[in-house]
Amino acid sequence: MGEKILSPGVFQNESDQSLVQRGIQGTATAVVGPTVLGQPLVPTYVTSYSEYVSKFGETFKSGSYYYEYLTSLTARDFFGSGGQTLLVTRVISGSTNMSTYAQADIPNSLTATAGTRSSASFTLVSADKDPGTTIQLGIPNGNDYYFIASTWLSLGATQEFLDIIYVGVGSSPTVDDLGNAMSASINFNSGQYVDGRFTASYNSGTDLLTISAVTTANQNSSPNSSWFVSSSLGYVGDTTGNVQLFNNGVNGTVNSSFTIEALAWGDQMNNTSSITAGALASGSVTNVRWEVTNVNTGSGTFNLAVRAGNDNTAQPNYLETWPNLSLDPNLPNYISRVIGDNKPYYRVDGDGVPYIDYVGSYANASQYIRVKSVDYPQVDSIDNNGNFKTGSYTTTLPLVGSGSYGGSFAGGVASTTRVQLMNENITTTNIQGFSPEDYINAFGILTNKDEYKFNVLLSPGIGLDNSAGDNLIAVAEGRGDSIAIVDTKVYGSTVTGATTAAAGQSSNYAATYWPWVQLFSPNLGKAVWSPASTVMGGVFAFNDQVGAEWFAPAGLNRGGLGSVLKAERKLSQNDRDNLYQSNVNPLATFPGEGVVVFGQKTLQRKATALDRVNVRRLLIALKDFIGQVSNNLVFEQNTTITRNRFLSQVNPYLDSVVQRQGLYAYKVVMDESNNTPDVIDRNQLVGQIYIQPTKTAEFIILNFNVLPTGATFPA
Repeated sequence: MGEKILSPGVFQNESDQSLVQRGIQGTATAVVGPTVLGQPLVPTYVTSYSEYVSKFGETFKSGSYYYEYLTSLTARDFFGSGGQTLLVTRVISGSTNMSTYAQADIPNSLTATAGTRSSASFTLVSADKDPGTTIQLGIPNGNDYYFIASTWLSLGATQEFLDIIYVGVGSSPTVDDLGNAMSASINFNSGQYVDGRFTASYNSGTDLLTISAVTTANQNSSPNSSWFVSSSLGYVGDTTGNVQLFNNGVNGTVNSSFTIEALAWGDQMNNTSSITAGALASGSVTNVRWEVTNVNTGSGTFNLAVRAGNDNTAQPNYLETWPNLSLDPNLPNYISRVIGDNKPYYRVDGDGVPYIDYVGSYANASQYIRVKSVDYPQVDSIDNNGNFKTGSYTTTLPLVGSGSYGGSFAGGVASTTRVQLMNENITTTNIQGFSPEDYINAFGILTNKDEYKFNVLLSPGIGLDNSAGDNLIAVAEGRGDSIAIVDTKVYGSTVTGATTAAAGQSSNYAATYWPWVQLFSPNLGKAVWSPASTVMGGVFAFNDQVGAEWFAPAGLNRGGLGSVLKAERKLSQNDRDNLYQSNVNPLATFPGEGVVVFGQKTLQRKATALDRVNVRRLLIALKDFIGQVSNNLVFEQNTTITRNRFLSQVNPYLDSVVQRQGLYAYKVVMDESNNTPDVIDRNQLVGQIYIQPTKTAEFIILNFNVLPTGATFPA
């Protein structure tokens, strides 16, 4: 196949006698899957399991039980086996606004002002004119103004009535029936109002507004019709500076000193609730709260702390503390400069190519929050004498304490939820509550091989039996610098099912393993079933640590699965034969040895050197190093000196690979024979690298010859 060279760069070719390969660097292991915390669809490097937990979490609660995603199990096994760097991409489900994160407005001492109405909806239903449900709504004290809109619909009749009730506590609200063009004046403080379709009463002693559907004889409806009352309640708030919450709405406008936003995405970061004994009622280990202390009106500085969402005042758990912050953009302690305001967005351009876009001016130093906005920046807050300017600047500093929302966060949006089928309950269309299409979104961002470096790609639960399996392999093939580990079948499959699934593939950039394995989850305190790819990242990491990429990640020396309790099936020799002939690598169980990876085939059907994992990974490693050497030669003079620079670095490296049992022999040609004047005139520098990969001893044949007594042994 002819090369298509359009822009400057290094172009590498590898020859398998029939195939042109390409690819550059790979430096980590990548895993794609759902996590409890983290930014959605933003690949993030972590270098330890503790760092993984701090950024992506471990367990979550669904219904009455706690669960752990396969992504967490994979990360724990990878780092426990000696892995160094993991690139994690969080999968989310459904279509939602991924730009909306939970945030908190930090108030200042300016007076709160009336604003737009918030609302909460409810419905009163009555069939055949029987009395309906009664709803009671708590109303805070103060000069709060409420708005109630209710609709009465008569099925089978022609009339539709719309009631609007304006309620001012302590005043006389009006009720307008637009359908009948009627109006009346009532006072909820003094009793009850009945308009024929529902009653509305306010009890000032309990601060409860009660609305009930009632029966009536003159509503112009047919005798058997059904009707309902649908209402919404909202209010604009008082002007005392005491802003309150009501039915998850916000009354009026809070004058915020600044706004902070959680770095982790999702509604798990929300903890807007009342405080009981100094604790947030909805605070949890997955979210955080904020606290402002040491506000100094003389210097214009303050401290901001990030606390665990599930702590309390008596025993605060401080995660981060940022002292001596300022709201002056020109000072080095400006809050956005110190904490950071960077935010990633997953976007798709007009050509359908996904990418990560970043907004903000300052890199994030906090692990938990970013500064979304500073509502009252104190520009030039220091006078010529070096003193903080008082006056309006003082009132825009944040208030000491937890603030009007108890130090909580709100506004985090959850992705579309579906029934979460975990572990052995995973199906081809429901992988831990996510669809294959959800994973494909994450795969797309990893096609940028210049931005994200890895040499092994994992996505536990994505198998050859679902639609995302092909996409996972396509990512590795398109990059040319990694191998994808794809699961074969869901739990409970058979040897025939596994071999049939593998028969539809042919790629030396992918490998598959079977059967499933059982791991112990220390977070859950029990054993859980996991697909084979969950532990293969750890196997590859251990193999590279004790050997090299070109050693086979299999066998008793480098393929032992110490973290595995047992395999789904104890495979017989016949089972292993059938699997291996179909390019499925068996996870065999041996007495005294436990579960062991006992195969290292790629999914390539053609019998060449590249049908083995160790050879594919050898090529990836060689292309990684030689590609980095070649990058330094782009735009250099195309002379003998430049070519010798290349040879002086590549030949010693390949010598070391020979010494470390990766190659039998090699030859590098980069001279006048392949860099003719015609090639040079096309601005090309051509090199040819010939290699003979070492082969692994997978089939050991021992012939025992029994000889008669006195016979001479052959030489």
